[in-house]
Amino acid sequence: MAYNEKRTQQVRELLAHIPDVQEKKMFGSIGFIVNGKLCIGVGDHEDHNMIVRIGPEVYEKALQKEGVYPAIMRGREMKGYVFLRIKAIETQKELEYWVNLALRFNKTLVK
Repeated sequence: MAYNEKRTQQVRELLAHIPDVQEKKMFGSIGFIVNGKLCIGVGDHEDHNMIVRIGPEVYEKALQKEGVYPAIMRGREMKGYVFLRIKAIETQKELEYWVNLALRFNKTLVK
């Protein structure tokens, strides 16, 4: 399994206050499912370390940040999802920013 155990634990701790969180191994990563919807994925891939589902409203603005780029899977851009390189989540504050952004969007989704 190719995922960053330290980063996975950090995300786990940031989500500890959320009552409906499940972890699922997927695509060589650990997916965090919040309220029945994929919210965050932690991997340890060569080109990215995390995927976060932030929604289409903040997508373009997010892409302007260093270390953030479009999530492309099977050759298709997944609007509303971004890949984060380690540069985007070097500090606890940066990690918290992305986790909170993903949680805010998650609240808008119907279960």
